[in-house]
Amino acid sequence: MLEKLKRRIPDAANDALLNDLLDGAAAAIMAYTGRDSVPEALQAVQIELAAIAYNRIGMEGEASHSEGGVSRSADGLPEPLRRQMNPFRLAKAVAR
Repeated sequence: MLEKLKRRIPDAANDALLNDLLDGAAAAIMAYTGRDSVPEALQAVQIELAAIAYNRIGMEGEASHSEGGVSRSADGLPEPLRRQMNPFRLAKAVAR
């Protein structure tokens, strides 16, 4: 999976950072889906989330940023990725 992420981010040279981002993406997927591991079908989503996190380095805590006429905004979890993960969410039983 690291090699796929490196192909998405060709200028990234720090494997430890990329592995941390993949781990963070896996944790986000597991939290969202309620699963103990990332389903194989969501590995592309994991790579995408890690790439998004890499591109947001330096924007921690910001919802948007403007500099030199260039504006960037960041939402939590992009809707297309959320839609891909929705079928993998586990139902939770609630006791009354």
